[in-house]
Amino acid sequence: MSMRPLMRMRPAGATYGYAVRIGGIVESSQDNGQAGAQPIGVAVVGAGYWGPLLVRNFAGCPEFRLRWVCDLAKSRAEAVVGAYSTIETTSDLSAVLADPQVDAVAIATPAATHFNLASMSLQAGKHVLVEKPLAATHAEGSELVDRAEQSGLVLMCDHTFCHTPAVKKIREILHSGELGDLHFFDSVRINLGLVQRDIDVLWDLAPHDLSILDSILPPGIEPLAVTAHGADPIGAGHACVAFMTIELTGHAIAHLHMNWLSPTKVRTTLIGGSKKALLWDDLNPIQRLTLFDRGVDLADPEDMPEQARRDAFVSYRTGNAFSPALPEREALRGVVEEFAACIRTGRAPLTDGRAGLRVLDILEAASRSMSFHGATVGLRSSR
Repeated sequence: MSMRPLMRMRPAGATYGYAVRIGGIVESSQDNGQAGAQPIGVAVVGAGYWGPLLVRNFAGCPEFRLRWVCDLAKSRAEAVVGAYSTIETTSDLSAVLADPQVDAVAIATPAATHFNLASMSLQAGKHVLVEKPLAATHAEGSELVDRAEQSGLVLMCDHTFCHTPAVKKIREILHSGELGDLHFFDSVRINLGLVQRDIDVLWDLAPHDLSILDSILPPGIEPLAVTAHGADPIGAGHACVAFMTIELTGHAIAHLHMNWLSPTKVRTTLIGGSKKALLWDDLNPIQRLTLFDRGVDLADPEDMPEQARRDAFVSYRTGNAFSPALPEREALRGVVEEFAACIRTGRAPLTDGRAGLRVLDILEAASRSMSFHGATVGLRSSR
């Protein structure tokens, strides 16, 4: 079933057009120039770490009218919007969902709460943007996807990195065939980070790189099976260091390294193809992407003289390196604008519920693999 676009129209003669700084954020009701289009009423649920970032981006986006911020601690919601804001605050989600002016809900709460909050929002007829991961289990995520599709509502995952200029460019390069056939995807996401109490390092950090992998894979390439190893050297109760290897179609491979205990912060992804390789260093604002015309070529034995067949068929290519220019743009603004566009038109988001399901499939398989000391676990979903 296709999603239904938002059709609520502006009353005849009504005008909108103010922007005012309140509590450190900008409230704006400017529309985007679409004739007769009212701003989309939105509520943010969760005012912890990620919620305030969503509040700022929704408040500053002309497509939206931020109406509510909801948190179990109402004082925290009040602190986010500021003392003089016209944005409503509450600790009662039912009040938010009962508001007919709320068209959409953005959920930025712990993963264990995603299913219940998203289910209630969909049941109330609201479009839903939910922070990663989509749900705590694949079964819960699948139920959310079914409910959204049956209701014709947008269900979007906040896979933020997929909306960065760098990842969009990487996707363009891979899909164009410039790298050739995909050989490997190797990511490192390590830092001296916050040790979570409710989830391990795999569930905390891997969703970023798994969503990126899901977003950039060219047609015909998909994950097939997973192996994972984890360690808890500090006695935290779950893995603080983890390594994951994913078998891909076409003899390609993906490897992810997650670590909360590293004294240095590293955010790199190296992608190799049969023609070129690409390095993404997210901590280098001057040169985030570098394309390398360097690699290994394998000669066809049938094209070689008889004597040469006894020698190695490998040759090395050492060409130039090139760094494409990228715009500097906040990724979360891209998420918010994509959410608005999908609500307006009814099209599926780039990071829709099914993308969230594919990430959950790999996470659950990796957890099973870790529990069986690195055994290979097959995947259920396909692209």
